[in-house]
Amino acid sequence: MVIALAAGAVVGLALGALGGGGSVLAVPVLIYLLGFTPPAAATASLLIVLATSATALYGHAKDGNVRWRTGALFAAAGLVPAALGGLLATRLPEALLTAGFAAVAGIAAVRMLRPASGAEGVRRSAPAVAGAGAGLGAVTGVLGVGGGFLTVPALVQVVGLRMRTAVGTSLLVVAANALAALLARAGTADALDWAVIAPFAGAAILGAWDGRRLASKVSGDTLRRIFGAALLGVAGLMLLDAVVF
Repeated sequence: MVIALAAGAVVGLALGALGGGGSVLAVPVLIYLLGFTPPAAATASLLIVLATSATALYGHAKDGNVRWRTGALFAAAGLVPAALGGLLATRLPEALLTAGFAAVAGIAAVRMLRPASGAEGVRRSAPAVAGAGAGLGAVTGVLGVGGGFLTVPALVQVVGLRMRTAVGTSLLVVAANALAALLARAGTADALDWAVIAPFAGAAILGAWDGRRLASKVSGDTLRRIFGAALLGVAGLMLLDAVVF
């Protein structure tokens, strides 16, 4: 219970402050500290991220940091890929899912640690937005991640949103993709331990409010570097587990 509460608070903090990253932390915790199988961890992570991102979205919307039309286009393009990915994930071996998750987490960590590209404010075409949304939806479905840790960079570099707006808009995309992936997994997912998931999600929701306040006081670059370093370590450990064990 203590581990679930602590991990939930960190997951919520990441989602509230960065617009993503919650499930990248939730999945390893659920597997290595709470005893979930990779498929069950992916499904539980989607439930936690859906509840937390929807809560955090409300706060960011109140601050005027959500671009609803852009986010809706991005999310809509990813709904079908997310659902198909969710179906595919039930047929893949656990070791492959772990390795795939580690690879995606590593790529996201490197992107977060790199300096900003200067693409903020440069608008892109609707097909480019839809293409990025479709790709991230597929990642969400297969690996059980909300995709926010990839969505925020895409919204900045591909769509052209500024960082603070990208964080808020990402939460809309994350919630929609997580819901689509969950619906695809309905009836095929492993039994879930709600005694763990409920306190995990509750702590994450509370943490998301603190994350939103933190984002207004600490620079986005500092938050990205801290999270990127932690994420790189998690990716390395999971890749080692998939390859060696």
